[in-house]
Amino acid sequence: MTQRALSTPPRLPPRSLRASVEGNGSSVDRAFGAVGAGAAGALGLVLVGVAASVARIAWPSIQATGLSFVTTSVWDPSRGTYGALAFVFGTLVTSFIALLLAVPVALGVAVFLTDLGPRRLQRPVSSLVELLAAIPSVVYGLWAALVLAPILRTTVQPALAAVGGPLFSGPNVGFGILCASLVLAIMLLPTIASVSRDVLRAVPADLREGALALGATPWDALRLVVFPHARRGIFGAVLLGFGRAIGETMAVAAVVGSRADISPSLFAPGYTMSSVIANEFPAASSELHVAALAEVGLLLFVVTVAFNVAARVLVARSREGSPRASQAGAGSGGAA
Repeated sequence: MTQRALSTPPRLPPRSLRASVEGNGSSVDRAFGAVGAGAAGALGLVLVGVAASVARIAWPSIQATGLSFVTTSVWDPSRGTYGALAFVFGTLVTSFIALLLAVPVALGVAVFLTDLGPRRLQRPVSSLVELLAAIPSVVYGLWAALVLAPILRTTVQPALAAVGGPLFSGPNVGFGILCASLVLAIMLLPTIASVSRDVLRAVPADLREGALALGATPWDALRLVVFPHARRGIFGAVLLGFGRAIGETMAVAAVVGSRADISPSLFAPGYTMSSVIANEFPAASSELHVAALAEVGLLLFVVTVAFNVAARVLVARSREGSPRASQAGAGSGGAA
């Protein structure tokens, strides 16, 4: 009796009910897919719309200045002269120095969270990294202006000035390129560390275990196996941090010095593309001045989008060899 009950196939709902559910499901799926496609298309339209709007506002400056806008450094709104080279220089220098300071520390944190750190400390350190990323940039700027700049003025810059050279010469006021680069490095650290951690975790475990089985130390496995496999993703994390550094505004504007000048000294005040927009746009009165600031914003938009797209592509390619992908490939090979 029990065997007969178990062998009896389950009862199916009436054919009319099944047809109704299947018909509604297919129509709902099509509608849901259409809504998703519309949302994705709307994001693209927003991106294109922002670029087109900024380009339209910047068009008078593009016509008036041409290529000299990015090849000259004279910025004088009272005379109608606009050259953004000093802003480009300040943006690139502060971002590059910030990367030099942040990347080694961020990679060390990522390695600690994936391979070398004890498990009981990985979760607290990971939470700390996420908390650093959640702090508003204006708080970083306030801290840098009230705490970091005085420390640089009284301790760090005098020691560096004793070393000498063009990089460590100039006024010792605390504010300037060096202070902006340091606060940027602190802000970039959680971004680069988080993405690098995900990239290192995506390296197949078989590679690590194989290297250790052959007698390699954990450091040898990282240096010879894990890092070469994840190099594209790590480079993408660095590019992602560079893109954020280029677009950072409030923290940099608070300590960079706000002077359109090209100087080899790290102590000298400077200007960045984002900070000049934040500082001068409220006071811009002439149409050409507004257009010149919009052209700076357009240049910043193009550079930031380019770096972010390149970073996302590299990180996505590095995840192609993730453990899930490897397991899926092994499963399909075994089935074949």
